[in-house]
Amino acid sequence: MIQLFNVSKSFASSVALHEVNLKIRKGEFVFISGPSGAGKTTLLRLMFGALRPTSGQILIDRINLNRVSNNRLDHLRRRMGFVFQDFKLLQRNTIAQNVAIALEVMGERAGVIRKKTRQMLRAVGLEKKQHAFPLQLSGGEQQRVAIARAIINNPMILLADEPTGNLDPEITKGIMLLFRTINLRGTTVVIATHSNELLRDTDQRIIHLQRGKLV
Repeated sequence: MIQLFNVSKSFASSVALHEVNLKIRKGEFVFISGPSGAGKTTLLRLMFGALRPTSGQILIDRINLNRVSNNRLDHLRRRMGFVFQDFKLLQRNTIAQNVAIALEVMGERAGVIRKKTRQMLRAVGLEKKQHAFPLQLSGGEQQRVAIARAIINNPMILLADEPTGNLDPEITKGIMLLFRTINLRGTTVVIATHSNELLRDTDQRIIHLQRGKLV
């Protein structure tokens, strides 16, 4: 499902990733761990096609991201969900509109969009705030909106960058249950985290990054 062959990524004079070789199977649930600056976010953004590697090859569902056209890359991304660390919510849109947009770009029917949006907001505990705007929410609530948007269309691959960083333990437990549920439906889940609590309680595969290298 996800394959990296000798992937390196440099920014100016700094090397974010160095010759990473990695294979994540379809339907797998994987954690990527490491301290700040280890390269976790860079690795996820490369998998999403938001960055291009300086060298090496990346295959997503057998599609080579180095050779894919922009149109085909856009189509591939619609089958993926990404929970960004900085949320990337549309500030002039309501919470419901932010979540619904993932279905709108896929051409889903209006009635289906409304139903699924309500269900997803209920799942993350924000149904009563569907008409609020992002700036009216706490950081943890905005994080939950970003998670709802990423998983509403049951993506082929879900990439999440520190998705529980602003959440309390009880909400974190609920969010991880959501991730596990969507994984059991067949979605490949990759979560970048430095949370020792999450890693301590899991029986999933953990990939460790240190200074841009797998260790």
